[in-house]
Amino acid sequence: MERKVQLLAMFTVFLKQQWTGFWRSKGKSSTIVAQAVIAFVALYIVGLSLFIGINMEELFEELLPGKDVYIVFNGVILYYFGLDFLARLQMQELPAIAIVPYLHLNIPKKKIVWYLNIRALFSVFNILPLLIFLPFCILHLPDDFGLFACLMYIVTICSLMLFNNYAALYFKRVSAENMTIVIIGLFFMAAIAVMEYFRIFSIAAISNLFFQAITAYPTVGCAAIALATTMFLINYRYLAQHLYIDEIRSVKTTKTVTDYSFLNHFGLAGTLAALEIKLILRNKRPRATVAKGLLLLFYGLLLYKQETIEANEFWKLLATALLMTSNVLLIYGQMMFGWQSAEFDGMLAKKISVTVFFEAKILLLTLASSVLTLIVSLYGFLSWKILLMQFALYFYNTGIGTIIVLYFATRNYKSIDLSKGASFNWQGVGATTMILALPIMLSPYIIYLPLALIHPYWGLAGLAITGLMGIVTRKFWLGLLVRAFNERKYKIAAGFREKSS
Repeated sequence: MERKVQLLAMFTVFLKQQWTGFWRSKGKSSTIVAQAVIAFVALYIVGLSLFIGINMEELFEELLPGKDVYIVFNGVILYYFGLDFLARLQMQELPAIAIVPYLHLNIPKKKIVWYLNIRALFSVFNILPLLIFLPFCILHLPDDFGLFACLMYIVTICSLMLFNNYAALYFKRVSAENMTIVIIGLFFMAAIAVMEYFRIFSIAAISNLFFQAITAYPTVGCAAIALATTMFLINYRYLAQHLYIDEIRSVKTTKTVTDYSFLNHFGLAGTLAALEIKLILRNKRPRATVAKGLLLLFYGLLLYKQETIEANEFWKLLATALLMTSNVLLIYGQMMFGWQSAEFDGMLAKKISVTVFFEAKILLLTLASSVLTLIVSLYGFLSWKILLMQFALYFYNTGIGTIIVLYFATRNYKSIDLSKGASFNWQGVGATTMILALPIMLSPYIIYLPLALIHPYWGLAGLAITGLMGIVTRKFWLGLLVRAFNERKYKIAAGFREKSS
């Protein structure tokens, strides 16, 4: 008991000191604004998830008429946690604390490790599955399968959530030191996708079998508890073995302090992305360009027709949804390097990895698409089908659209004067920037239309899966972009020196 009280007291000290450090930081005002925006977005996602959870039975009956609701529900669970794991690898932040000062003090390392592990639980990723799955469990399972089976369902879902939480953190930490693990992980996920495609096995079938077993024998859920406990211990042991000053200093070679603290977790790429956000906000041309793109968010009010939505004629709406969810890619991204033409020579001279440079660009475009998609998801009040279409295009934009934009950006040699406005200003716009819009606008149709011949929802699934594959294989595409940039960087620099009118 005394040990638990000491541990709780130590947690309180850590939290208090981090809170004090936040209020004493220079960029606290902009950080507060950024955190407020993030909190608003998180609350919106939480509300949407709760809506899905409460109305899940009706959604299943409308999407899959004639199917047994329990079979569909059971089959969806493992699918969800598979996608959840991929999303965590991309977006879940590693719990951070200024560890070095504490290592000099007489504080047991176990307490620091425990603090990091418990703090990792405070993530929106750990709230969403509870909101999505628990309402269905509470509303339907006790009457049909009994209270104990319902309880074990909930415990199993929580265990899978905990497993994903610590597995994603462990994989991110280990992969930062050993790229072989990344390659093995990609190969494993690709193998699962191929076997699923050729129906060698079905994730939905395995998920349904497992959760049906829980309804008959609730103690089967203890397997998920054991899995989550094992993953927690593996993560705990890894942190305990690597919590040394020399290791921390050897890894942390770059100071990544920005006015947007949430970007610090992305390392140097986050710092570069934060600098470009400042460039947009402080200069006329990029600020006006982005603002002009925001006007496209109202297109849905004009072009989303109820009869088209009800007929599942998504091909008529794809262009509209694409303009709303990816207008920053089209308008700002087509001149991606031109915005920095004034300091491009200096960037080439600095010791900045080209790969990190492109990672910062992808991070910036992904953030822009995420914000736009969350805003236009308000159209979901017109129909949940609009949400499906927009989120399918969001995954496509993030995985494929960003790569296409950056590839064409390496072929644009036009400089831009940031001090000039955007109205009737064609500086930096060339034939390449005009052509760029074509592959961004047309490529989704190449994927959607063949699959839509089977069913419109297959077309949307094809867009989402293609985007997710692009995200999973991003290292490969980054390599192609780096090679394309290195082949043309001197031509780009020479073009930027010729001030275009």
